[in-house]
Amino acid sequence: MSIIRITKEFRFEGAHALTDYDGKCRHIHGHSYRLFVTLKGTPLHEANHPKSGMVLDFSELKSIVNKLIVDPFDHALILRKDARLVDEIMAAYQNVVVVEFQPTCENLTVYFAGLIQKNLPEILELQSIKLYETPTSFVEWVKEDNK
Repeated sequence: MSIIRITKEFRFEGAHALTDYDGKCRHIHGHSYRLFVTLKGTPLHEANHPKSGMVLDFSELKSIVNKLIVDPFDHALILRKDARLVDEIMAAYQNVVVVEFQPTCENLTVYFAGLIQKNLPEILELQSIKLYETPTSFVEWVKEDNK
């Protein structure tokens, strides 16, 4: 049996502000995020099964990640729960995601990894996540580093 890694790329737009940060990122600003999700598993080997030879149908991975990450975070403003004016902003705008943590690329990556891990079929492992905040800057979460 071969162990295979599959990766799918996702894209979404988002804005955030880093509460109490000492640089420009303390202001509301946006990113064109690129998310790469890599799973590890063994391809299904069942004669006459429509998914034979697949670790997971890419459309199933797309469905999981869209539901958990892309749909709620696309074109959203992401703020820490104790950010100034968070209640007023939530009352004035519809697509505001409030999180318990500073919404840095690093923290979002760890958060996304946890969401995906909890919602995968048990036969699969989340191997890594790579989240690009800009075309030249990304954060990577790798399972072997987080045991």
